[in-house]
Amino acid sequence: MKLDSMYQDVILDHYKHPHGRGLRDGDAEVHHVNPTCGDEITLRVRMDGSTVADVSYEGQGCSISQASASVLNDLLVGKELAEARRVQETFLELMQSKGRIEPDDAMEEVLEDAVAFAGVSKYPARVKCALLSWMAWKDATAQALGDGSAEHVEDKAGRKAEERTA
Repeated sequence: MKLDSMYQDVILDHYKHPHGRGLRDGDAEVHHVNPTCGDEITLRVRMDGSTVADVSYEGQGCSISQASASVLNDLLVGKELAEARRVQETFLELMQSKGRIEPDDAMEEVLEDAVAFAGVSKYPARVKCALLSWMAWKDATAQALGDGSAEHVEDKAGRKAEERTA
């Protein structure tokens, strides 16, 4: 129980003191909505070659969706794109685990504060909240790199962006 309490504290801290909040100049912008609960995010990505130079966002919603965006900013800004994608894929794996994955040292090293969302993976409705900013980042990055528009970028489950946000 002590670990759950610590994880809740991390999420609440990121919610109360968000990192990366406030839209800044970027190479691409996307807007995602979780109609199940009303969470929304507008996210901008700025690339510097193959480095994630900045991620900024504005959004509204529950503490999980807003804290997740803050953690995303901490984890991805300054990383090479390949490393940032590895972090995003690891977070997606954790969120899709339905609580069956207990973060080990290797996962904690990759995800840092994002491991605080491990308990969220047990609640499917909350998983969408936690993944909102991460799917927006994936789509904005694809746009920034000219890999296709958000409407044509598919996630691991093969769902298109408009299906994830509709």
